[in-house]
Amino acid sequence: ETLIQHPSASYFGRVKGESMHDAGIGDGDLIIIDRALPPVSGKIAVCYLDGEFTLKRLLETAEGLWLMPANTKYKPIKMEEGRELSVWGIVTYVIKAY
Repeated sequence: ETLIQHPSASYFGRVKGESMHDAGIGDGDLIIIDRALPPVSGKIAVCYLDGEFTLKRLLETAEGLWLMPANTKYKPIKMEEGRELSVWGIVTYVIKAY
């Protein structure tokens, strides 16, 4: 009840990779994803990009939509014509793996 606002639209996912490390989300962490929430600039989202899932922060600018990593080892992804993007859900909580 405390962690899940929309039970029928919420899912758990396991993070693979370190692209969101500086946002406090690391490899092996468990995330709660809410598909009922709208994709808003600044939110961390699970995205389905060109046939693969990725976890990034959404950033909407005058130049367009960007998927922003939280790790300097990774480059921002600018959404361009021809790319397929679906924002699958918004991350609401992170449960750390220790």
